[in-house]
Parts: sequence; structure tokens; C-alpha cells
Amino acid sequence: MESTLRTDRPKIPGDYLAPKRLAWPWAESRLAESRNYWITTVCADGVPHARPVWGVWLEGRLCFSSGSRIRAHLERSPAVSVNLESGDECVILEGSATLVRDEALTRRIVAAYNEKYHWDLEAKPGEFFEARPRVVFGWLCDGTGRDGGALFSQTATRWRFDEVASSSPDEGS
Repeated sequence: MESTLRTDRPKIPGDYLAPKRLAWPWAESRLAESRNYWITTVCADGVPHARPVWGVWLEGRLCFSSGSRIRAHLERSPAVSVNLESGDECVILEGSATLVRDEALTRRIVAAYNEKYHWDLEAKPGEFFEARPRVVFGWLCDGTGRDGGALFSQTATRWRFDEVASSSPDEGS
């Protein structure tokens, strides 16, 4: 007699087996601890441009410096996608990046950067970018693929960062 394999879920009370959203501190810790960040910008002809950079997660934004190509792309269009190195503990930030011109913020970035990378960098305002998230995606994945995507489907999470527009009572909303 031949048998047929069937897959279903065991009966467990409550929502124990329901998909679990990852907590924001999980994503923030990976953003802070990552050594390399893959920055993707868009060239003038629309071609994506990805490069690894060093950076620091500071005060809810990724701060990084980069060469002239990424600088030129971001000056033309601030759209940026940031990916961490792991495909098994995935975090992807999408948002916009602008030059940091504030001296006090630049000092905090440099202090964090020097501590993280064991450098003695001296930077001036305008040498770092800050990538502020619009949306961040995160998930866990069995790197072998043997789980058929079960871990991904159980943990895939999206965090949205809504901009709060300030308007006076006389202005429409």
C-alpha cells in the first residue's frame, strides 16, 4: 500500500501558530550592529547602483559617507534602498537620504563611527548622509530553503514611518 504525505497544522489553542510580526527593536539592533550596508541609488539613466558602505544607526536614521557616484545620485534624487548583509535575518530600509549639514549631529555621527570602526575620523558637516526610513522590511529565513519558506511566511514584517505634516488651523489637512 502506498502512502500519501499530507501537511497541515496541529491543533493548539489560541493563536500560537499564527504568523508573528518581528518587533522593531529586532530590526533596529540589526541596523545598529551591521558592519556593512548595501546602499542602492539610481543613476541618471535609471540604472540601479549598489555599493557597500560603512555607517552607523543613530537616532532613527542610517548615517554613512560615500564616494562621488552615490553623492551625485543622491543630490539628483534622494531615493535610497539600504540592505544589510544577511539574507537569513533580512532588514531592508527604503527612504530618502540627505546630506548632514548640522555640526552637532556630525559630531555625534563621527563619535559613533569612530567607536564602531576603531577609526580616528575627523569629518565636517556635509561629509555624511542620513537615510531616513519611509518603510523597513524584515524577516527571518531558513537559508537552506528546506522549510519551503515557512519561517519567512511566519515572520515577514513591514514597518511604515508616516511623515507627520505640520499645518496651522487655517490650512487644510
